[in-house]
Amino acid sequence: MAYFRVTLLRSAIGLPKKTHGALAALGLRRRMNTVYHPVSQDVAGMIMKVKELVDVQEVEQPLTKTEMREMRRPDPGFYVEKRAGLGR
Repeated sequence: MAYFRVTLLRSAIGLPKKTHGALAALGLRRRMNTVYHPVSQDVAGMIMKVKELVDVQEVEQPLTKTEMREMRRPDPGFYVEKRAGLGR
């Protein structure tokens, strides 16, 4: 089963009430918030109402909160191969 991964990129401040309703129906409250919905025509219609505000990807399975947090973690830029001073 496929899922839509929907991320809110832009705020809906100053937009019509219908836009706010579509975002609330999708479960999007804050910017950079991500939700997963099964692929269906109803969800696709809601996404089309707010297509300028969201980023949509089709994925095979939804990620858990810990998996999403790990995915967002930046690369540290270095790797510790061996610590100095531990071989006394």
